[in-house]
Amino acid sequence: MENNGKIRPEKLLLQTYASYVRQCYGKCKEWFGRIPPKVRRWAVAILCLAAMSAVVLSHVLKGRPAPESLPVVAVETVKTENVNIYGEYAGRIRAQQFVEIRARVEGYLERMLFAEGTYIEKGQTLFIIDPKLYQAHANRARAQLNKAKAQALKAERDLNRIKPLFEQNAASQLDLDNAVAAYESATADVAVCEADLTQAELTLGYTSVRSPASGYISERNADIGALVGPGNQSLLATVVKSDTVRIDFSMTSLEYLRSKARNINLGQRDSTRKWDPYITVTLPDGTAYPFRGLVDFADPQIDPKTGTFSVRAEMPNPDHILLPGQFTRVKLLMDVRENAVVVPSRALIIENGGAYLYVVRPNDVVEKRFVETGPEIGNNTIIERGLAAGERIVVEGLHKLSHGMKVEVQPVSAPDETPKEEEQKQ
Repeated sequence: MENNGKIRPEKLLLQTYASYVRQCYGKCKEWFGRIPPKVRRWAVAILCLAAMSAVVLSHVLKGRPAPESLPVVAVETVKTENVNIYGEYAGRIRAQQFVEIRARVEGYLERMLFAEGTYIEKGQTLFIIDPKLYQAHANRARAQLNKAKAQALKAERDLNRIKPLFEQNAASQLDLDNAVAAYESATADVAVCEADLTQAELTLGYTSVRSPASGYISERNADIGALVGPGNQSLLATVVKSDTVRIDFSMTSLEYLRSKARNINLGQRDSTRKWDPYITVTLPDGTAYPFRGLVDFADPQIDPKTGTFSVRAEMPNPDHILLPGQFTRVKLLMDVRENAVVVPSRALIIENGGAYLYVVRPNDVVEKRFVETGPEIGNNTIIERGLAAGERIVVEGLHKLSHGMKVEVQPVSAPDETPKEEEQKQ
């Protein structure tokens, strides 16, 4: 239809397309007319057969679903095992006995009878303090005792003479009373002099300083010829017995409550358990000390300044590798969880304060399951509730899963057992 003598664009396009179709049809008719009749029939049959095959194939392929691509995950079967739960603390080593050797009397130090740093026996003489003054005091006390004994003997003889005379009325009552009093006073003087002599001999004995315990002795704290004693330098040396050492460390009040909740009393032996809280320590070079120590004491009160309480353990030290005063890292066995459900920590996902993992059902469909986690032991975590032994959990490929998804299961790949190159020694 024309509009003011002009042809519309859409009509012009339609006329052009119709002209093009007529030209194509004419050329095809002309080409098809040149084909012999016998060949023409075969060509028509082949074209019809191809068209029918195309229609049938399209219907078959349309009704056949495309193969589904399932996510591949690595799974692991949940097992139970006995798990040791440890706590790590900073500890300090001290000797079982630490005895200070002090001078109990005043005097000049004359001799030293030991080699510094060596092992000494209990009762061994270590130092000699000038004994002349104290020997003189002892001699005087002994003389006073002899004098008192002589006076007591005279008083006894006088009493024995007065008694017969008094019985014959040859002596008065006053004479008898005086004789009895003199005898008792002399006997008392003898007791006093004996005590003075004992004290003087003890003081004289203190000039020979002996070791009160067996162990290794330190270097001397006073030189030969120095004036030592209570009013001067009294500390002469120290003796350390370290065949057995004590390890002191501190625990928090929260850990105390947790141990009580598990019915564990630190510092007390429990015959109902198959294990006792023991400790291991680390040497300065980072290696583990080969012996274990048992916890034998726990302070019954909390230090209000630090909120901790002291714990002590005894550990054998036959080769004296552990030195008193040394700091070390203490590893304490706090609990043993029997038949605990343990899973790899990498299988857990923490989200919004909760933890969940994917459990694979028997039909290979995953289930998103929330669980209650316990302590983390190395690369594993204890599951308190929500999971049972024998179930399968996903440990690899978690990022591509959702609840109810079907997966393709494969076992966990074995770790690479290729030995690593040894580290170079520094």
